[in-house]
Amino acid sequence: MLAFWKDGDWLPGHDYDIANTPCQNLLEGGGLCYYPDNVQQHFSGNEPLPALNISCYLGLPLNDSAGNSIGHIFVMHDAPLQNEERAKSIFGIFAARAAAELIRKRAEEDMRHMAHHDALTGLPNRLLFHDRITQAIVQARRYRQQAAVLFLDLDRFKNINDTLGHEAGDSALREMATRLQAALRESDTIARVGGDEFMVLIDSFAEMHYLGEVSQKILDAAARPFVLEGQECHVTVSIGIATYPDDGGDVHQLLKNADIAMYRAKSLGKNNFQFYSAQMNVHTLEHLALESRLRRAIENRELVLHYQPKVSFASGRIAGAEALVRWQHPQRRLLAPDQFIPLAEETGLIVKLGEWVINEACAQAARWRQQGLPALRMAINLSARQFTHEGLLPVIREALRNTGLDPAQVEFEITESMVMDKPEHAAALMHELKTLGVKLSIDDFGTGYSSLAYLKRFPIDTLKIDRSFIHGVPHDSDDVAITQAVIAMAHSMDKTVIAEGVETEIQSEFLRRHHCDQLQGYYFSKPLPAEAFAELLRKADLRA
Repeated sequence: MLAFWKDGDWLPGHDYDIANTPCQNLLEGGGLCYYPDNVQQHFSGNEPLPALNISCYLGLPLNDSAGNSIGHIFVMHDAPLQNEERAKSIFGIFAARAAAELIRKRAEEDMRHMAHHDALTGLPNRLLFHDRITQAIVQARRYRQQAAVLFLDLDRFKNINDTLGHEAGDSALREMATRLQAALRESDTIARVGGDEFMVLIDSFAEMHYLGEVSQKILDAAARPFVLEGQECHVTVSIGIATYPDDGGDVHQLLKNADIAMYRAKSLGKNNFQFYSAQMNVHTLEHLALESRLRRAIENRELVLHYQPKVSFASGRIAGAEALVRWQHPQRRLLAPDQFIPLAEETGLIVKLGEWVINEACAQAARWRQQGLPALRMAINLSARQFTHEGLLPVIREALRNTGLDPAQVEFEITESMVMDKPEHAAALMHELKTLGVKLSIDDFGTGYSSLAYLKRFPIDTLKIDRSFIHGVPHDSDDVAITQAVIAMAHSMDKTVIAEGVETEIQSEFLRRHHCDQLQGYYFSKPLPAEAFAELLRKADLRA
């Protein structure tokens, strides 16, 4: 395509076949192309030259600072060129100015693109998406149409970055962007608005079920496996949907409500889509209020510990206690862990809460010792975030120093899924904990995907059989087989084995017959406040 300027006016741009023309020589030569006169004789087959009565031709490539060609410029005249050297000099200056202007224009376009697009995926960014939604709302209001925003969050994407590295994560994001674009109409806008967050704008649709169909296409596209670093990986998506005008009359409200709906999808197990409803907003406000109250609860010492005994198979006496946190809520009475621990995990409060539990559990064990009660091992649960927090070891070290407890009388329980998420890293952390002299236990054993090779390398002292297996013994043959196998394996590795969730005498007798070292569950006692637990400690034999 050529742009022409003639006699003070722009001529319409048009396609131009450069074969057998001076322009072909200019493009192929890469330098000055110059015909001071009789140019038509050199290119007799070229129709535009005689049509324009061209006599002379002067052309130069336009180069950037690196010498790369960014265009070409030429002048033609219907008379022979006079004062050739002066013409070449002036035209060289003109070509340099034209090249500089092209470079400036291109830089402006690049900056404009960078300001409105994500560098990794090339998709629109939050700024451009915000502008597109604003325009869509104006159009929808004018023509009484609907528009929708879909908020997408990749589920467990952090695992890819943590295990395979950020380059693999970036590859997955680029591939995900391609898949999402393919699942949408050309008129729809998809943007990357955060690390693993995307947003979709559907600026017009007739029926609500269409949004469900689009969301399902996105779920299906995202769920296809990725091959990263030679490994097959799976990523799913949680989607929240908000519509104009029903769920919000402006950009802020639409984005907020789509975000709320997305978190609802997360809470329902991920890999699904949810439409916004006003009830979700009520739930979110309650969630925020509960978070605020939990922060105050930690500061105001509204948290308490209850203790559940671990009973020795051999002696029938209490050999240990598991510290379980409760919240003495001013309005809601005593709250169980499942009513606030997930919130603490989500908000990061679990680290501060966990520090309090470690200090209080160690202090209580020391108080029982000072009262002359039988020695026992205090078990304390560690959350996933707490386990990897850099301040964990100093907190434990300080608690042991302040209470004077024998470290061997303190045991930290870590879930199977926590250690198998990144086993090499987990093993290193566990070895650091062991340098303090404390004991380590794998909780909920059998519910994850432990590699026996890794299990052998972990410096653990105890395996706890998950309550889901104990519930079925002795009637469920699968649960019986799994329980027997775990007991035998633990003993072969010189580990203590504990069964949790023991609720009946028949379960207790089965576990005793198979030499399970310790038993824990409501059959012996529910978790008790410290004073009630102390009374239980004074009892000789819980089997009686």
